[in-house]
Amino acid sequence: MTSRSPSFLPDLLLLCLAAPAFAADVQVAVAANFTAPMKVIAADFEKDTGHKPVLSFGATGKFYAQITHGAPFEVFLSADDETPKKLEQDGAAVKGSRFTYATGRLALWSAQAGLVDSQGEVLKKGGFSKLAIAAPKLAPYGAAAVETMNKLGLSATLEPKLVTGESIGQAFSFVSTGNAELGFVALSQIYEGGKLKSGSAWIVPDTLHSPLRQDAVLLTPARDSAAAIALMAFLKTDKAKAVIRSFGYQP
Repeated sequence: MTSRSPSFLPDLLLLCLAAPAFAADVQVAVAANFTAPMKVIAADFEKDTGHKPVLSFGATGKFYAQITHGAPFEVFLSADDETPKKLEQDGAAVKGSRFTYATGRLALWSAQAGLVDSQGEVLKKGGFSKLAIAAPKLAPYGAAAVETMNKLGLSATLEPKLVTGESIGQAFSFVSTGNAELGFVALSQIYEGGKLKSGSAWIVPDTLHSPLRQDAVLLTPARDSAAAIALMAFLKTDKAKAVIRSFGYQP
C-alpha cells in the first residue's frame, strides 16, 4: 500500500495549519513505537499553531478496541496500515483522511554493549535467558518480530525464552530495565540523530518481515475539528518529516 493524501477539503487543511481561529486541544492516540518523535512533533505543532495535542501512547490493537467503543480520540497514529483502514470501514474514521506518515524499522536490542552483534547471530548462539517482544495480536512490531523468528527458523528455539509485553513500549521497558537481556523493539526507541543511543543492536532487514507502514487517520468525532485537521496536515510538513527521519523512520 502506498501513501495516500486526503481528498477532503485540502484548502481547509492549509488554512487551519497556517492561521487557526482559536487554539484548542486535540486528543491523539499514538502507537507506542512513535512516542519519542511524536513528543517532538507535538511540541513543534503547538508552538507553530497554538493547538495543544494531548497524547496517549499504547498498543495499536488496544486503541482500536477503545476507539470502536467510543473513546474520545480525534486523531489516531497507528503502528500499521490495516487498523486505520478498518476504522474507516467501521465508520469510526473519516474516509479519505488516511495516509502513511512513517515506515518503521524493527531492531534487536540489548542495553548491554556488545551483546547483540551486527548480524543478529546472538539469536542462534544463545547465551541469554529472556527475549522480549510485543504481543503480536496487539502490536504490529510484535507481529514483525514473530515473522522474523519464523523466517530465521528459530521460533521453536526461542519460544521458551519469550517475555511478551502488551505494547512495543513495554517490550522496550523489559530490556531497558534488565528484565530481559535483549528484545525486538522499534528502531525509533533506540536511535536518534542518526546513531544508536545506548547498548548494542541489529537492525532487522526488511526482507524478514512485512513492511511496517504506519498510517494516521482522522476519527469521525473530529470531522469538523480545526485542531485535529491541522495536526493531520502538520504531519506532512517538512518540519515533521525531518523529525521522523531523525528517529530512523522513512516518512
